[in-house]
Amino acid sequence: MDKAVKIALAGEGGQGVQSVAMILTEAAAMEGKEILYIPNFGVEQRGGVSIAFVQIGDQKIGAPKFKTGDIVIALSDRAVRRVGMYAGPQTVFIYDAGIEGVEDDLPENAQRVLAIPALETANKELHPRVFNILIMGAVIGATHVVTLEKAKEAIEKKLGYKFEQNPKLREMNFKALERGYEMVAGTGVA
Repeated sequence: MDKAVKIALAGEGGQGVQSVAMILTEAAAMEGKEILYIPNFGVEQRGGVSIAFVQIGDQKIGAPKFKTGDIVIALSDRAVRRVGMYAGPQTVFIYDAGIEGVEDDLPENAQRVLAIPALETANKELHPRVFNILIMGAVIGATHVVTLEKAKEAIEKKLGYKFEQNPKLREMNFKALERGYEMVAGTGVA
């Protein structure tokens, strides 16, 4: 990749936005890429909007913050309102299709706005606990910043202790990652 991919992930405290950012940057580090991750929490650690700013590239990353993301992900109505300012003409803005009442808050200047049924899919096909990993799969599918194989290795590294306690979680997380990836495949985003 010629330049660093700028990613902003936003959601309510407890939705796993920071975990996704950590696993994504871990996978990028395993691939030998340059990474930068800045967590941003709302006033409340739980219940406030949490944003993860991530940059992944092949060369040194110049500035820690950015004004416009290449991909912006919003997982709640407050997150949609909070991160719209990071959208620009080259931005793919992805939000959960189950979020209601945000039509007027979606960025008009984004290259593409895409609603994906992430929470519904996690609840009906998988398990609510893997919603954030499904979102990570969508990020990877939209940006190709890391391979699915390295993402799985990073998930294993971060959550392996949980997998030992419940082996079905591994399969569920890996399936969620692949399902999220598939959600954006064929949408013209990548």
